[in-house]
Amino acid sequence: MVKIGNIELPDFPLLLAPMEDVSDPPFRRLCKLHGADMMYSEFISSEGLIRDAMKSRQKLDIFDYERPVGIQIFGGDEEAMALSAKIVETVHPDLVDINYGCPVKKVVCKGAGAGVLKDVDLMVRLTKAVIKSTHLPVTVKTRLGWDEDSINIDEVAERLQDIGVQALTVHARTRAQMYKGSADWTHIERVKNNPRITMPIFGNGDIDSPQKALEYKNRFGLDGMMIGRAAIGNPWIFNEIKHYFKTGELLPPPTMQDRVEATRNHLTWSMDWKGERVGIVEMRRHYTNYFKGIPNFKEHRQKLVTTDDAEGLFKALDEIQEVFEKFQFV
Repeated sequence: MVKIGNIELPDFPLLLAPMEDVSDPPFRRLCKLHGADMMYSEFISSEGLIRDAMKSRQKLDIFDYERPVGIQIFGGDEEAMALSAKIVETVHPDLVDINYGCPVKKVVCKGAGAGVLKDVDLMVRLTKAVIKSTHLPVTVKTRLGWDEDSINIDEVAERLQDIGVQALTVHARTRAQMYKGSADWTHIERVKNNPRITMPIFGNGDIDSPQKALEYKNRFGLDGMMIGRAAIGNPWIFNEIKHYFKTGELLPPPTMQDRVEATRNHLTWSMDWKGERVGIVEMRRHYTNYFKGIPNFKEHRQKLVTTDDAEGLFKALDEIQEVFEKFQFV
């Protein structure tokens, strides 16, 4: 069993990564349904929270069926991070996570996200400010370092644990890599094997199949793994991995009925949470992922991304199931 504060997770938990414009409550609900053990909000700007920016505040929505769930914040100012942690605490998540890994230029330029990797002293001060301002467990997600020549995850892990961080997730790329190249988990393995490290260490990066998940579980000896992009359009990956861990056998791929049902649920929950109009529009980015690899699908996809009413969308999904019900995914 893995523990983060009072949170008890199963042996070798599978975590859903916080992903901007993806990891909202409807998507998290779908991943929870299909086996995710713990999830996080989209990352939230500390300064946006303090300004009461509507989009930032909406990201604080969490629901009991998601638990355990963490809210992830980012920023480069100690006072703003401390105050935002207090705001986060009011909605009663299970933990607060700090993002020191986002490589996007507009975040890094503000001295936040992966930008903090260039100044570990600042990272420590920001993290201390959060820990002092909340009673919740504080965890961190980061990267290996700024670039290949400045990999500093060993120092980062020790110093964060020393000030009270209760778990660390490492995306096994540098900021310079962005999302390109291969993730190198040997650096995370080294952190885990450091006799000074007692907090749970989770790995992230390139886990896109049950086979790779088992290989990395056995090879690197971490406490669990976080899955991000591989879950987009494929929430079944969590249960597929768990089944493979237990049996060594692959579950059959989701059928067309499974895919239509997941899409229908995602759409319904999006409209419930965001309102019908916004829910419909923001769902459009997901259709390609749910129906990837289907031949002659262009006309159906076009209907999904141009239909403006719920009734028409549900009818289009029924048609897709009928037309492609005998399609075999491999």
